[in-house]
Parts: sequence; C-alpha cells; structure tokens
Amino acid sequence: MHDLAVPRIYDAPKQGRGVLEVSAEKAVRFGMLDGDAKVHAKWAVYDPQNIREGRPFAENGSTAERLALVMNSFEAAHMAGMHGAHPSRSAPALAAEQNAEVVVVKMGAQGAYVWTASEQRQVPAYRTKRVWKIGSGDCFVGHFANAWMEGGLRPWEAADIASRATAYYCETQGFPTAEHLANHGTKPVSVSEAYRSGEPRQVYLAGPFFDLMQQWLVEQAVINLEDMGLKVFSPLHDVGLKGDRSTIAQKDLQALRDSQVMFAIADGVDPGTVFEVGYARALNKPVVVYSERHQGQESLTMLEGSGCVMCTNYATAIYSTLWEAAAL
Repeated sequence: MHDLAVPRIYDAPKQGRGVLEVSAEKAVRFGMLDGDAKVHAKWAVYDPQNIREGRPFAENGSTAERLALVMNSFEAAHMAGMHGAHPSRSAPALAAEQNAEVVVVKMGAQGAYVWTASEQRQVPAYRTKRVWKIGSGDCFVGHFANAWMEGGLRPWEAADIASRATAYYCETQGFPTAEHLANHGTKPVSVSEAYRSGEPRQVYLAGPFFDLMQQWLVEQAVINLEDMGLKVFSPLHDVGLKGDRSTIAQKDLQALRDSQVMFAIADGVDPGTVFEVGYARALNKPVVVYSERHQGQESLTMLEGSGCVMCTNYATAIYSTLWEAAAL
C-alpha cells in the first residue's frame, strides 16, 4: 500500500468510548472516530476531521470565547451545506453558524484560504522534494494553533507558518523549529490564474499495463490523480488493447497532444512509455517520471536529461504532477 490509499477501518466500536471533558485557557480539539471531547476554553482551534459527518464545534456542548475552525475545502463545503462552494462562500457561512472568529480552509495546491470578518487572505502551499502525507493535516493544525494562540500572530500569518511547517514535515517527517523554517528554503507552489479559475487540466497517464501488478498501479494512479481534481487520460481505460496497432497509437498520441502534463510510470523501462515521454517532451509538455527500481541508473538518462521531474516515491510523483498542472 501507499500513503495516499484510502484507510480501511476494522472493528470500529459501535458505541463511542464516552466523552472527554477539558477545561483550559487554550485547546486544540480534533474530531474522533470512537469518542468525543467537550472543550471549554478561552481560545480553541477545532478540526472536525470527517469529510462526511463533521460536527459543529458547539454541538456537544463545547464552548470557546475565540474559536478558529480548520478543515479542507470539501469538509467546509459539506459542513456548510454548500456542495462544491469556494471557501470564500463556505467560510463566512461556517463562521456565522458556529460563531467562529477565524476559518481556515485548506485548498491543496492553492494553499489555504483564511477568513476573518475584517480580512480574507490566501496563503500558499509550499513545494517539497518528497511528500509524506500521513499526519500532515495534524501538523498544519498544531502549528497554526501554536502560532495563533501562543505566538499572537494574525490568522493568515499563523496559517503561513503552518503551511511552511507542513511542507517541512512532508519532506523530512520532522517537526521544525522556527530556525528550521527560516533556513529550509521552500518555495511556494506556482498556481496560474487559469488553474485558480477552475480551468481543467488533463494528465496523460503513461505506463505499462500488461500484467496484474502493472494494471493495479495504473488504476491507483487514476484514482489518486482524479482525487487531486485532475482529469486523467489512461490508455488502458480510454483506448484499451483491442484494435489495430495504428488506430491505438493514433488515439493515444492525440490524447497526449490534448493533455497538459504527463505522469509516467517508468519501472520496467517499457518502450512504449519511453516513446510517449519523448513525444511529450518534444511538445514541451511537463513530464513527471515515477520509478523506484531504476533510480540513478543509465536507463533513465534521457528522461532525466530532457527535463523530466524524477520521483522515486509514489506520493511525491502524484503531488508533483498536481503542482506541474497548477502552474500551467
């Protein structure tokens, strides 16, 4: 498995384990799978952590004088009852419904939208050389809470610290100090106005699919790329193996010309995949190459030398494809 796989939960208790009650000046509360927490605080940060059944902060009796909500864009739209809504619509609705002073909505490659009654700001996501996804959301919440509640920073400043810290965590699996963040040198993900406006981006998925293992990986890549909001052309799914070779090749090449970026699975150094990568680079299309078996080997010299983004980790390759698409 990989760290972008959908988690499977086994033997979850039918009844929760009761309610924890916490009274403190400052508190961070997360939604829980088999329990709940009732919080009474002067300052509170709340992440419901549930894409379909997120509960309002005060529903279980929790109280806070100053409340910040942190969630992703899907959770925000769902909780606000505004399916597909941009955070500029869902955030103020959630603030009004839950008496929140701050709403932070995470938006993937576009960073995070930070809402307060007096100011709305967009803070960037930061690009990393490697992506370890598990725990990244908790990292964001923790660093935001610390910067806002303890550091006294403005909400958007705290969110930017959280975004930088999350990038550091994803790349190193470490928890940064202020000195680490100052010296890390991460750069914001480049996002074009066309991408922000919702203009679709198609990814051409190049890779062998001649046995069960290869087909499984192609299927996973389709799922994960589509989960990132990208349209995917997969020769396996959209053309298949039936028909004469000339027709198959022409359909694939037309789809490649129509795509904006390529995700290439290079393990095995399949000749068809290598040809497609060369064709894409000749058209000056960005190509992200995923290969665990051949890293550092001469068999990938032409791919690396022609400006492809080389990745030895699956999650990193998926995110790199999103970042390349967002920049166009």
